[in-house]
Amino acid sequence: MDRLNKYLAHAGLGSRRHCETLIRAGRVSIDGDVVKDLATRVEPEQEVRVDGEPVRAEKFVYWLVNKPRGYLCTNHDPAGRPLALDLVPQITQRVYTVGRLDEDSEGLLLLTNDGDLAHRLMHPRFGVEKTYLVLVAGTPSPEDLKKLLEGVWLSEGHVKARTVKRLRKQGNSTWLRIVLSEGKNREIRRMLAKLNHKVLRLRRIEIGPVELDNLPLRKSRQLTPRELKGLKRVATKRTGEPGATSEPEA
Repeated sequence: MDRLNKYLAHAGLGSRRHCETLIRAGRVSIDGDVVKDLATRVEPEQEVRVDGEPVRAEKFVYWLVNKPRGYLCTNHDPAGRPLALDLVPQITQRVYTVGRLDEDSEGLLLLTNDGDLAHRLMHPRFGVEKTYLVLVAGTPSPEDLKKLLEGVWLSEGHVKARTVKRLRKQGNSTWLRIVLSEGKNREIRRMLAKLNHKVLRLRRIEIGPVELDNLPLRKSRQLTPRELKGLKRVATKRTGEPGATSEPEA
């Protein structure tokens, strides 16, 4: 049995918090009885209605998208800019992005309506690693790379990379491979800006065991059963548990 707010969220009615608002407002009924208790659970054979209309939980879907620069990770943009969701018109369910990439970033993006898994993939408690290829202006020194590992202070607090590796030079710039286990807003760009290195290009290539591999830009595909199983496995291990990361999140 699912809690009522979780059931409604899975049916595409919005976030759990929004669904709790619907419940408190007396707009939700189970088998004809209005329910306002947030602890209520729904059994499979029960009929759930919102504003008198029947609700059915959606089937979970899991998609991988190779997002190009210039696309937003939001479900709506008043300015009419292109959205990552525009790249997957075949998805009929209401899905959300897992681990947003800013407009200037590209690469691996997960789309799903499985709110529980999305939460676990992004919450620092579970330490799921995200891997990025980053082109930065100049040549970061060994001391710069050490500072990324030790951490720098941003407005949200102390953040650091899990691992950093220098890959190669490209003209007057340098490619780095950076692994994070938490993704704050524009975290990599802001960390490197603290060290006076501007990010010229940022591409995410992995989330946990799922790799972007050779998926072309702007293309999408469903996750394989093996990938989904691997994601769920890493998303169940809390920081400090056997097999999980033991350091604080970046």
